[in-house]
Amino acid sequence: MHQFIWDLIVGAIIGWLAGIIVQGEGMGILTNIVVGILGAILGGYLSGFLHVNVSGFWSALGMSVLGAVILLVLLRLIRSK
Repeated sequence: MHQFIWDLIVGAIIGWLAGIIVQGEGMGILTNIVVGILGAILGGYLSGFLHVNVSGFWSALGMSVLGAVILLVLLRLIRSK
């Protein structure tokens, strides 16, 4: 249960950071959590695909934020069409 709560908190932070990078502001707590968690999954996939060694909290956080930013940019492109 503690890990789940920690994942939600970190997901919210990741989503908030990605929202600031892409849009200049956060998007609300629930959206931040969803974007953060999906971004972490995408970042993990990308690190494996690109053979990037992600070991440690800060590098994992960086890849998660990168994944969330990519996710938000893709969503923005889809919405604009």
